[in-house]
Amino acid sequence: MARMSDTPFVVALELDADGAHPAASATPSGALSARRLATRAAGAERWGFTAATFDDSPLPAAGNTARLDAVQRAAFAAPVTSAIGLIPVAHVAYSEPFHVATQLASLDWASNGRAGWIAAASGTAREAAAYGREAIADDELRRERDDVIEVARRLWDSWEDDAVIQDVATGRYLDADRLHYVDFEGESFSVKGPLITPRPPQGQLVVVASAGTAGADVALVEGADIAAIADAASRARAAGAPLVWAEVEVLLGARGVPAAQRLETLGAWPQNGRIRHVGDAPGLVALLAELSASVDGVRVHVAELDVDLEEAGRAVLPGLRERIGFRSPRPGDTLRDALGLERPLSRYAASAVKEFA
Repeated sequence: MARMSDTPFVVALELDADGAHPAASATPSGALSARRLATRAAGAERWGFTAATFDDSPLPAAGNTARLDAVQRAAFAAPVTSAIGLIPVAHVAYSEPFHVATQLASLDWASNGRAGWIAAASGTAREAAAYGREAIADDELRRERDDVIEVARRLWDSWEDDAVIQDVATGRYLDADRLHYVDFEGESFSVKGPLITPRPPQGQLVVVASAGTAGADVALVEGADIAAIADAASRARAAGAPLVWAEVEVLLGARGVPAAQRLETLGAWPQNGRIRHVGDAPGLVALLAELSASVDGVRVHVAELDVDLEEAGRAVLPGLRERIGFRSPRPGDTLRDALGLERPLSRYAASAVKEFA
């Protein structure tokens, strides 16, 4: 059975730590393991997941004194993969917006157009103290995130696509007339621009954020059941979200061990408002197929990556291909291609076209 929508259904996989269950938390050495990261990213691509996401927080998790930030982890995964999208979290409250935009543009270049950005905002008192700042109220955080997304988009557009000319005869590397000042004035910062990196291969990276975030391409929604997710998705679309993904937690029966027995061995898994499947692969296929009627994709948080990743790839994704026509990305596809999003023209090039017309 194919989906009613022409938009490709997305199955993204969270690759942070060792899994979503508290008992699967990564050790400090594991948080810095480049080999483990490469193996998991390559495995997720081999099984056919649409994208991998990389969670992050402004401060290391309790018990960890060292950690590679999410953009670094995604950049490390870029050269060992060729099809899967790479979508790291980058927080906005205490980061320089210009640097965030530059790092993400560089990731898009490193991955040949497979990068996205989960725009997150957190400003607790503990985080603020670590940065020597005051804690930020929720409404200020939302405004800051909206401003950072807007200035990042302007900066990615600040080089027109043909700004780099590399004219050996004249010794000119770029056409300065195709670089633009963004002249952004926000509530707490201003940016002149242009960016120091040429326009990303996708033109604009895919921006993912919680529902209601201005300027996001993908809204993340949560709900404890299908009806709650459908309602949240409807509200996100009404607020202007082009695409909507649901957050789904998963623990599968695997390697001859039923899911319920695995959960008993792992111990308590506190509920956090997300729909959760603890059961077999066919049951998860049925759940995702039902969700596909109201959302454009899911971000899956598996209990134990080293167990559930293989089981989901082996038994769930093939079932989705048969049931709803799920398609894995192909080498050479950009993340926008995989999501069915067009590559936008630079706003500055578009302005010039309108003036000329």
